[in-house]
Amino acid sequence: MKQLILSAALIAASLATAGAQTAKTSGNPVFKGWYADPEGAVLDGQYWIFPTYSAPYDEQTFMDAFSSPDLVTWTKHPHVIDKKGVSWAKRAMWAPAIIHANKKYYLFFGANDVHQGEVGGIGVATADRPEGPYKDALGKPLINDIVNGAQPIDQFVFRDDDGKYYMYYGGWGHCNMVRLSDDLLSIVPFDDGTTYREVTPKNYVEGPFMLKRKGKYYFMWSEGGWGGPDYCVAYAIADSPFGPFERVGKILQQDPAIATGAGHHSVIQVPGKDEYYIVYHRRPLTETAANSRETCIDRLYFDKDGHIVPVKMTNEGVKAVKNPKRK
Repeated sequence: MKQLILSAALIAASLATAGAQTAKTSGNPVFKGWYADPEGAVLDGQYWIFPTYSAPYDEQTFMDAFSSPDLVTWTKHPHVIDKKGVSWAKRAMWAPAIIHANKKYYLFFGANDVHQGEVGGIGVATADRPEGPYKDALGKPLINDIVNGAQPIDQFVFRDDDGKYYMYYGGWGHCNMVRLSDDLLSIVPFDDGTTYREVTPKNYVEGPFMLKRKGKYYFMWSEGGWGGPDYCVAYAIADSPFGPFERVGKILQQDPAIATGAGHHSVIQVPGKDEYYIVYHRRPLTETAANSRETCIDRLYFDKDGHIVPVKMTNEGVKAVKNPKRK
């Protein structure tokens, strides 16, 4: 009898342990603290998130980064860049974009909440490791001026299959597209000789992001006011990185049972798989302050026709995924 009881207890314990292992998720938010505008990426065999430190502009003078082997367990890398290493940055450092090229890591960022006639805009810093430290590569902004009405913020760098680098950026309801040089440190003309091309879709506010899947270009952006509950994400599908980007609909928005202010996202693709995760910020239901934003992650799905299925926000987050392969 004792042996039967012991065996039953061992089986129960084993099932409980297995259940705990299979049920383990990232939870949302994925890490503590107020963080926004998260840029997700796969770098050096790890998943990474580079977010904005969400605080008043005069306190927003550095950026942390977070790495994970599985999207569930995250390690903080504090102050991968701060204004001490960027001579022209004084405040409002936000919305990082990260890319690996030329055996280096390039971190693009906005600084100073620039207006015409002021110094600020989009800068670029480089490092030998994903966790930095990143140092200003130019000693000045890459883009300082207001072109086509677009404040130079919220940049996203996209590498197309032909190896060309494009940057989409812009606030104040306008989105520009530029082509970057192979060393990612300057802007070069398009084939028609132009340098800046406006690609603003309907209802665009800020936070552009580009994803290529099965030959189609999925252009996404944020709508509404970032400090309010109606912040959201919409998208378009095009056959070219230049568009035209005709708005399809919303894919991420507030849920009265979960959170408000859901927006300014990025997407992580599991290397070699048609598997995607959306990384975004949102405001807890208990919060109303503009800077009370936390970084979250949920699954992103496509339907059989290639449209993006509206994201279901969760408190559980995502299950562990296999460590990405090093390139």
